Amino acid sequence: MSALLQVAKQLGVNPKLLRYGSRTPGAIPDVILMKVSDRPLSTSAKPAISSQSSRPSLSSNGQHRVGTKSTERSASQASQFEPASFLSHDHSHVDLFTKSSAPTDTIGSNHKSKTMGTEDFPYKQVNKNQIPEIFAMYLPGVDPLPYQAAAEVFPTRINNYVLENHINWANGVEDPYFKLVIPSPGMLSLPMLEEVMALLLLKSSAATKNEKAIASQRLRDAVQKYQQAYLNAHPAGQVENKPKLDGCEVQGLQHKYRETALWFPSEAQTCHAWCTYCFRWQQFTDVGGPSKQFKSASWLNLLDYISKHKQITDLLFTGGDPMVMTAKTFRNYLGPLLHNPHTAHLDTIRIGTKSLAYWPRKFTTDKDAKATLQMFRDVVNSGKNLSIQAHFTHPRELDTPEVQEAIKAIKETGAVIRCQSPIVRGINDSADIWTEMWKKEVKLGMIPYYMFVERDTGAKEFFELPLAKVFKIYNETRSRVSGLARGAQGPSMSAKPGKVQILDIVEHKDGRKSFLCTFIQARHPAWVGRTFHAEYSETATWLDGDNGLKPFDADKFFWEDEYAALVKSQEGSSGQWNVTNDRWNKLEKKKAEN
Repeated sequence: MSALLQVAKQLGVNPKLLRYGSRTPGAIPDVILMKVSDRPLSTSAKPAISSQSSRPSLSSNGQHRVGTKSTERSASQASQFEPASFLSHDHSHVDLFTKSSAPTDTIGSNHKSKTMGTEDFPYKQVNKNQIPEIFAMYLPGVDPLPYQAAAEVFPTRINNYVLENHINWANGVEDPYFKLVIPSPGMLSLPMLEEVMALLLLKSSAATKNEKAIASQRLRDAVQKYQQAYLNAHPAGQVENKPKLDGCEVQGLQHKYRETALWFPSEAQTCHAWCTYCFRWQQFTDVGGPSKQFKSASWLNLLDYISKHKQITDLLFTGGDPMVMTAKTFRNYLGPLLHNPHTAHLDTIRIGTKSLAYWPRKFTTDKDAKATLQMFRDVVNSGKNLSIQAHFTHPRELDTPEVQEAIKAIKETGAVIRCQSPIVRGINDSADIWTEMWKKEVKLGMIPYYMFVERDTGAKEFFELPLAKVFKIYNETRSRVSGLARGAQGPSMSAKPGKVQILDIVEHKDGRKSFLCTFIQARHPAWVGRTFHAEYSETATWLDGDNGLKPFDADKFFWEDEYAALVKSQEGSSGQWNVTNDRWNKLEKKKAEN
């Protein structure tokens, strides 16, 4: 008997029979609807009812404003998965975000809550604890318990802007944006899913505080054990990217590629909402403890490192999302880098952010909006290039007046917006979606920059796609857009040795096929631009690992021995080679000779 059924029998509840989709493409939906009349949807309070809708984004027929319709199921298709009563039901009278039912927890530090949102446009956070209320409001008849279980393992944060604008609730749990922000049961192995569901039931049925505390601890232990054992918290050798300065490791910094350093501000270790496929999910959890997180609040260490590494031309602020910081906090890091002769070699400031998709009011109506835009102007006026690395996953994110106004405001500061996203199964895995997204980005004055392959972390098996399919989608998308969008690089794998791009699928005279690949960036600069072949595979999803690429007509890839030597010598990348390093001297000598 499964753990779920054992505990359900003990508690006298009836979990019914659930059917879970596998992690293979074309699988049945994660959860086929079941009757829930025998068990309450949740032990939490029901959402408050108000006489009028507080969501102006609702249209006259009660449906939420969403973007593209080309990839959405029709109402008749949706009815296979949602009860008919939902499709015809007007939810406009229900408000999940009234004071009585609004989330009680805050978003990070006090300085963030003081600047996110206004009285007219409040920022309201929704987390895993509100999943039953979301389902009761938008998806009555769908059991939230499996989704609560998934949200225990994968960090979950949504906000009112995302719920009101990006999810087409007529598509139910199969909606691509629903999958983007609410963890799906299929992200977990079936044994783990059943165990977490059972522990949630045990916790909710606890009769005393002591019983609840014991159940809560058992749940935390089970979740952390699973995260540590199966979810690959630091993919692509991120721990190898930690640089040293004067023999001491520099906290909060990664320096994998010679020209580019990454800075993780302590105040930026969250986002306005969280993606279910996030490859930095470990930054939001206790997995491995604080020592496993990349973060620092020392602007002095950042300045010292940049000043002493003249090869760095680009500094990327990342996280989490740097745009959760106030302009005042952000300036603590940026200010010392501007108008400073010791950092004159630093040409470009990059900011990696999904705030345009998740909370564009950061740049328009928030109390901190004007100060943020002025900070951008100051960077540009200092003579440095400011590049906003905007994370857009789906064309719906580009359709709202709020995001279009924010894009315009950022562009007026002189900053350039470059767009990038992973290609994710069930969310944006079609040429139709990417074509629409790239066209809209160009129309709004932004630059399509990267199509990434989903990284080998988290629920990789749930979101990954075969590289052959990814390449086909990329090529088909490029064939449908103008030259202004064709500069987007991809499909690119941010793997251990570097950013590997698939250039082509080659058919050889003997009938065999291979992937032609190259390095866009690499731990060793000498690898950049070098091409190599990998065996063609219909199932390979990554460069290495159990389902990775294999060398074509060779025992190993050309970089493997040198990469192993770099790791062994604790000089895992060119970013960590100082000017006295032998490899650095040889590289500089070779460059001078050429």
